[in-house]
Amino acid sequence: MVPERWSERDAYEAYMGRWSRRVAPLFLRWLAAPAGQRWLDVGCGTGALSGAVLDAAAPVEVTGVDSSPAFVTAAAERVADPRARFRVADASALPLSDGEVDVAVSGLALNFVSEPGRAVQEMARVTAPGGIVAAYVWDYAEGMEMLRYFWSAAVTVDPAAPDELDRFAAVCRPDRLRALWTGAGLSRVTVDAVATPTAFTSFDDFWTPFLGGQGPAPGFVARLEAADRNRLRDLLRSRLPVAPDGSIRLTARAWTVRGTAT
Repeated sequence: MVPERWSERDAYEAYMGRWSRRVAPLFLRWLAAPAGQRWLDVGCGTGALSGAVLDAAAPVEVTGVDSSPAFVTAAAERVADPRARFRVADASALPLSDGEVDVAVSGLALNFVSEPGRAVQEMARVTAPGGIVAAYVWDYAEGMEMLRYFWSAAVTVDPAAPDELDRFAAVCRPDRLRALWTGAGLSRVTVDAVATPTAFTSFDDFWTPFLGGQGPAPGFVARLEAADRNRLRDLLRSRLPVAPDGSIRLTARAWTVRGTAT
């Protein structure tokens, strides 16, 4: 099993956090929630979505929860707004009362939850009737080009590489998201997609975050022998679409889902 360490916040920020911050505003524009709401951010990580909510959605309060104490600390440090609070909590057992929030959201986290169905049920439980329950996840099956290039090269280096794209695709598909939302008793369920460019200034900008040990792909790199790590690096360099100026321009697509609490 590839180690899935999600605790070193700076490594996470370089690897995935910077793209999370770009897709969050797109999700909120799609969601179009009214102002003056009480928000919950489940799996808040380092605060990308919580910060975007505070910037764009005019909430009265935002509560962010994450199972990682390091991420909760990072979010509290980076989101300096008196309307926000962050707590360590399990998505499958949210420490909130029934109907305590008006909008419950989750950004790029459901595929890391051991029981995603239970997590969505919990989000529905703590949302007031008529409120919004919504989330977005990377389209691992087809639309996350950065990781598609990585795992395609990884299985060439090691045929036994546990491709995270296949592993997470069960959750990160429109039909599965719709089933999770309807299964939690939510009504008026809608699934859509948003996309953001993921532009790297150079190959090093692309490759270096994979050396940080954060998440399945960097965890895979960490356990490779030096020779295989170098082989993977060189294979990626040869396959990526590098522009004349050395930049690499890819796209990351996320699936969005929303429903109404009853």
